[in-house]
Amino acid sequence: MNSYRDLIVWKAAMELAVDCYSVTTAFPSKEAYGMTSQIRRSAASIAANIAEGHGRENTGAFIQFLRIAQGSLKELETHLILSARVGLVVEKEGGRLLNQTEEIGKMLRSMIKSLQQKS
Repeated sequence: MNSYRDLIVWKAAMELAVDCYSVTTAFPSKEAYGMTSQIRRSAASIAANIAEGHGRENTGAFIQFLRIAQGSLKELETHLILSARVGLVVEKEGGRLLNQTEEIGKMLRSMIKSLQQKS
């Protein structure tokens, strides 16, 4: 694997970030510095940490950054759940995004486990 761009988990995280940007465009302008910003930043952080960890070219560092990506993923899930509870996200969109986070979480856990076994 030469590039982080080849990683399926990075591609999925990028797709999730794009979807989060799209969904939050419908949020009220009063949320621009609140929930909109929080969702977008945590979503972008997932793919960014995967890329940064891969770029370290060290298995231990990569695992650490994958764990940071997991933390960002859980932060995003929490923001999405709260957004649904306060009526910012409709159930269908929120459910779709949460399904994506679940799949990415599985990929991250699997990748961490695989890297740990190799080191």
